[in-house]
Amino acid sequence: MPDSSSTRQAPALAGGSTPTDAMAGAQQHAGGAGPASRKDNIPRGIYYMIAATVMFALSSAIAKLQVAIYPVGEVMFFRSFSSLVVCAAFLLPVTGLSVFATRRPRDHIARGLSQSVSQTFTVLAFSLMPLAGAIAINFSAPLWSALISIVWLKERAGPARWTALLCGFFGVLIVTNPGADSLQLGALFALANAVMYGSVTVAVRGMTATESANTLLMWQMVTIALFHSFLLVFGFIWPTPLDATMLIASGVANAFAQYLWTKALLLAPATAVSPFYYFLLVWALLIGFLVWGDVPTLGLLAGSGIVVASGLFLLWHESQLRRAAQQASRVAAQKQALGAQRVQAEARFDDGRIPGR
Repeated sequence: MPDSSSTRQAPALAGGSTPTDAMAGAQQHAGGAGPASRKDNIPRGIYYMIAATVMFALSSAIAKLQVAIYPVGEVMFFRSFSSLVVCAAFLLPVTGLSVFATRRPRDHIARGLSQSVSQTFTVLAFSLMPLAGAIAINFSAPLWSALISIVWLKERAGPARWTALLCGFFGVLIVTNPGADSLQLGALFALANAVMYGSVTVAVRGMTATESANTLLMWQMVTIALFHSFLLVFGFIWPTPLDATMLIASGVANAFAQYLWTKALLLAPATAVSPFYYFLLVWALLIGFLVWGDVPTLGLLAGSGIVVASGLFLLWHESQLRRAAQQASRVAAQKQALGAQRVQAEARFDDGRIPGR
């Protein structure tokens, strides 16, 4: 999954991911431009990112259509299992079963359980509220991730970061449109997904130090498919051939959307292509209007704009901080090298070994 694997490694499919996964992953990798040897192709990266948003929107729309007919557990199982098949077909011929080698099975299982619940909340939100509204709330995951990092990991947060977080959460409040008594049920599921995914993003950061991108991916795919299979006991309706095709297509589309997203971040820096990920909201608004007749409210448009602006600002702010830290590290290394050269020169002078003397 993109939130926990480096986008500078070989492209990996993460079919179990949701739009939230992708944005949180982009937020996490907002830093440097990658190795100096890597040549960026920003226009092509942008094309891949826009194509990814189209596939993500289609996958989400299919899930929303199918969950109105079939039990949510059945929809989630078809979605996650078909994603697993796609990922295995691409990765196992290259890596073999060694991709599952790990010393942290409990962490992988806990992560898979958390994400299986999180993704189920997402599809439940799709079923209970307009597609664009659920996706807009899901975009707040990077905000929750940043907040949890401050509280849990004791990361420093300056005025700029706090301002972005407060503005973003205000935008979420506008989108959720709380009534006199409580939030809408669909909005609560979307918020629960965003908070859970923000927590997973923070918790999994330590795993990237010991686990490869492909190991993280395949463990995630297997555990999510396994946990979603347990939901079948709550109901199963034998799908028609057309509906079965659509159920499988949702997972396949999600897998290829993640591949396109990963490819975009391999071709160009996250700060260049991630803003185009928000095209997902445009497609969601368009599909919602054409398929379900959902007319976006002023609150949805205004709140979404605030959430998107806050996310983009956080992305830019974090990239600036990382770039400054990298520059400071290079300067320190240069000073250390010059100091070492000076010590060596003085030692040669003291030993009477200065050339030409």
